[in-house]
Amino acid sequence: MAERATHRDRLRALEFEAFVAGAGGRLLHTATLLTGEPSRPPGAYGRAERLLHVALARTYAGWDGLRGGDPYDLARRELALRFAREARRHQRPRGGPLDRLTPIERLVLVLRLYEEVGEEQTAALLGLPGDRVRAVCARAVAALRAPRRAAGPGPASAHRAAGPRPAPGSRAAP
Repeated sequence: MAERATHRDRLRALEFEAFVAGAGGRLLHTATLLTGEPSRPPGAYGRAERLLHVALARTYAGWDGLRGGDPYDLARRELALRFAREARRHQRPRGGPLDRLTPIERLVLVLRLYEEVGEEQTAALLGLPGDRVRAVCARAVAALRAPRRAAGPGPASAHRAAGPRPAPGSRAAP
């Protein structure tokens, strides 16, 4: 009996290793987009790799429950849910391609456009209404299409530096 269990565990491990060998690169790229890390040499994505390892550990734990299901969907779901739980850690821009987006915008955009998950599936996965997913995706795309603002004194910062504004209806001192 113990021999059968050992054989089953070995087979499970081999199946999982084959899955990771085939899908690991794409899942790492997804995690990198989510965490907003800049392009670096392979193996240098600390946050993305940690996020992926946790998601893969959860996927392996649920491997026996797949019963003919798609392991990639399970891994992607674990990745998205883990990122959503830890989103507050990923709010600072890091110089990645999606650094201008908020964590929820990155998550929705990556799921919808990079992973090609349907709107309804994305909404169900994140526990959001479909119209909210649509709005967040549209806002994220608009933010990426907008030109980057130069980091220097512009009209808004020059106006703020001028000092407090007088109250409406009052006369400012010369």
